[in-house]
Amino acid sequence: MLKHVQINPLRSSLMRSGQKADTLSINSTMSFSSLHEPALSSRSSSYTSLNETQSSTGSTSVPATPTTTVKVYTRCLRPDLEYKTMCVKYTTTCRDVVDQLLNKYRMKHRDPNLFFLTMEVATRSTGASVRTILVLDDDSCPAQLQACYPRADSRFTVRMRHGGLVKVFDSVLMAESQYKSLLVSERTTLDQLIQLLLNCYKSSESVNSFSLYEVGRTTGFERKLHPDDRPLLIQQEWASSSDYSFVLRKRPPGTPRSGRDFPLRRSFLQWSRNKELCRPVREMAEGDGRRARSSRTASLSLAPCADYDNFFYI
Repeated sequence: MLKHVQINPLRSSLMRSGQKADTLSINSTMSFSSLHEPALSSRSSSYTSLNETQSSTGSTSVPATPTTTVKVYTRCLRPDLEYKTMCVKYTTTCRDVVDQLLNKYRMKHRDPNLFFLTMEVATRSTGASVRTILVLDDDSCPAQLQACYPRADSRFTVRMRHGGLVKVFDSVLMAESQYKSLLVSERTTLDQLIQLLLNCYKSSESVNSFSLYEVGRTTGFERKLHPDDRPLLIQQEWASSSDYSFVLRKRPPGTPRSGRDFPLRRSFLQWSRNKELCRPVREMAEGDGRRARSSRTASLSLAPCADYDNFFYI
């Protein structure tokens, strides 16, 4: 870079006449070599074309998220359809893909937690093709994974997890219906189960308007479940499904929805187990007199729950 400095002629005339100038005018000109100019202009144009789009009015707009097509084999959902070609974004997760497939096939009553995606990748080793099946997490992005492999060497497939049937008495949703049996996963929460019930009846009500109770038929005790409880895991702890059931009820307005908002009380399983332990002790105490019965059962009996002895919350 060359910089030329030129003194103003007025300044030189004032100096010859003996007068002092108040200001000094400097005219500078800057010249760049011809090698730097194309590089600078090329870099600016590249930045503009990649990061922003200028309209005719001069305003800039952020470009839309790029999309691509993904072929997903869906024999697990529809045996009559081999695959489904979907247009997804690079930020679309596997859980989003499953939800979109259930909506397209009109299967909103199916539990999304039952399904997951796998990616079959073909790798070449010693001249032979080896295919490896990768189980994808719900947060994985199929479009990003597909970009790492050729389309002919990768394949996405919908598969199904193991689950179980959960019977819920839902006459509160429809008076003519006695109960509804749903196939759910072990990771399905209470809120997700209630949402599936609402989808079965095409109801637009909110999940927060309902609560699910675990009811013991022989004992007459019941427990309100928490929103993060998993009904299938609770059902697996039952000794007999005929003695327990899930009942869906409308939540009264102004009452807390979660059982944790209530005072701490005995759980249903704790009460039932202690009741079985107390039974032989009470039978032995009846033969020894009133004093022996009270002393031996004091260590195993639980504290009373005032006026709410028939309700249990954790």
